[in-house]
Amino acid sequence: MPSFRGGRRFEHLNDEDTFKILIATDIHLGYLEKDAIRGNDTNDEDTFKILIATDIHLGYLEKDAIRGNDTFVTFDEIMKQAVQNEVDFVLLGGDLFHDNKPSRKTMHCCMEVMRKYCMGDRPIIFEILSDQAVNFSHSKFPWVNYLDSNLNISIPVFSVHGNHDDPTGADGLCAIDLLSCAGLINHFGRSRSVEKLEISPVLLQKGNTRIALYGIGSIPDERLYRMFINNQVTMLRPREDEDGWFNLFVIHQNRSKHGATNYIPEQFLDDFLDLVVWGHEHECKIAPVRNEQQLFYVTQPGSSVITSLSPGEAVKKHIGLLRVKGKKMNLQKIPLQTIRQFFIQDVTLSEHPDLFSPEQPNVMLKVMAFCQEKVEEMLEEAERQRLGNSLTPEKPLIRLRVDYSGGFEVFNTMRFSQKFVDRVANPKDILHFIRHREAKDNIKEEGMDFEAILSRPTSEVLQLRVEDLVKEYFQKAEKNVQLSLLTEQGMGKAVQEFVDKEEKDAIEELIKYQLEKTQRYLRERRVEATEEKIDEEIRQFRDSKRNTAEEDEEVQEAIIRAKAHRDRSDSVRDDDLNLSDEPADIAVESDEESTSAPTIRGRGRGSRGTSRRGRGAASKSGRGGHGQKGSLSSALTSKSIMDAFQGSTQRTSRGNTPKTYAEEVWICSSPNLSCI
Repeated sequence: MPSFRGGRRFEHLNDEDTFKILIATDIHLGYLEKDAIRGNDTNDEDTFKILIATDIHLGYLEKDAIRGNDTFVTFDEIMKQAVQNEVDFVLLGGDLFHDNKPSRKTMHCCMEVMRKYCMGDRPIIFEILSDQAVNFSHSKFPWVNYLDSNLNISIPVFSVHGNHDDPTGADGLCAIDLLSCAGLINHFGRSRSVEKLEISPVLLQKGNTRIALYGIGSIPDERLYRMFINNQVTMLRPREDEDGWFNLFVIHQNRSKHGATNYIPEQFLDDFLDLVVWGHEHECKIAPVRNEQQLFYVTQPGSSVITSLSPGEAVKKHIGLLRVKGKKMNLQKIPLQTIRQFFIQDVTLSEHPDLFSPEQPNVMLKVMAFCQEKVEEMLEEAERQRLGNSLTPEKPLIRLRVDYSGGFEVFNTMRFSQKFVDRVANPKDILHFIRHREAKDNIKEEGMDFEAILSRPTSEVLQLRVEDLVKEYFQKAEKNVQLSLLTEQGMGKAVQEFVDKEEKDAIEELIKYQLEKTQRYLRERRVEATEEKIDEEIRQFRDSKRNTAEEDEEVQEAIIRAKAHRDRSDSVRDDDLNLSDEPADIAVESDEESTSAPTIRGRGRGSRGTSRRGRGAASKSGRGGHGQKGSLSSALTSKSIMDAFQGSTQRTSRGNTPKTYAEEVWICSSPNLSCI
């Protein structure tokens, strides 16, 4: 079995054997070298064929009457392509599911398709050379599924997780782990450490062709960026004949820059790589692009479903068939036929003075007629392109972005949309009105206009990142109302857990944990008991944690506490149901009960052991314990840092020693293969 070592070295492509792989990530294709694979060379015993896809987003809008089955139909098409092209395996680049906790319908459809296309008697003619116990160490079945004696796999599927279906909770499980346990998928690229990352490749061999498959499941971009900067990311390489491997890397992160550290520059990746399959970005850029600094190629397959009405999603979507033989490769793009058509157009009203002006009477009716004409043009184009393709859904997605700057007024979009309700798949958000801020606008007060945000079309509101909104809000609020305990990044992550993953106690537990930690810090520092000194120490303590691993650890601790609290609450509810059959006794939680319930000592502050004893006592008290949550929370939040600090100084006679806490492609269209 090959051993590994770290290091960075680029291996130039040579003219020897070629590996063949089909790649489909969010539907894109590519190839690497001119004349890499031609004719019968594509199907010999030394050629790997791999189907690659990313960002399939199963379950997106599954409750929509028109678009509810789009993701399931396209996933079926992708897997059917794998069978028709007789690929060796399928490689997924993350976000197989749209929701972190997919519905039973979504999970059932996914398993149905995988069982339909991935199981059978077709022999698998490549072997795995690496230590599978290392590659799949997080699994209870640490070996590739096609070697399991209880399964009959004909097409293995290898996948990393994305940001939509990432591991959560105390057990660190995700939806892909369920498929892995069922033997339908091989989940690789997992990392449990938040401080360093060591990537061990899955080593595959077919004939004389050998592939080193690297992968990183989705990690918060800021954290991974910091790990790269601090040289905490290591990619291991085989010691034996390290120049003879084709190095394929799968990553699911921001590729385009969304902030100073909210993306991963290509220059961070090791230069010995040959091809990088980049997931997470939805725009289809499947043609491999050469990075002239690192000398590897990058293919961005994009998504296989339209999740936002933006120009990037209007690009024709593909999956890729990657062929690799030796150190040569070829990526052939395969257009997806079941994708719903999407047309988007921008119009600026002020650029049509010959048709209307703000001063004209009935100008709104003229603008409405103009917009209707533009929508009709897009519908006619959709009908022309759909002719002859029975797989394309009948109703297209239409988006008209109208710039009404220059004194124009908006009109009722719902009334306008009623004219197309039976002809488009998105009748509620066909129009999107935008207006550029004029130079004369005097912006003196900074703040977030939440009404403006919520007034946007539903599809755009759904694309807003919760953590970005929280960060923007706190950055602006700090100028007027200085935050004392929380950093905007830590709070943003807690809110994201609350919204996206339904960890309803994540925010409360983060605040509790921050309060406890700050109180301990003040006690250990023995600060002078004045408000000015304490405020200064708190600010320094908060600033010292910005953009550090400790910030991530605090959020993880809050999530663990929130999950533990939820599990205890569930057990309390189960006890209540066993105690009585009367509906009034099952769940009683009101403001009156919260204020009148006695406070239980040990809940919230203090050591974790004391906290558990306090909560345990509440659980044993039956329904009364369940109704005391409100009083405990209010008792905690009503006590200020100053009160806590002064209270602690009055108990110094106990002689307790303060505890020390750790800081915590090339586009190829068959049959003619052209190369970049």
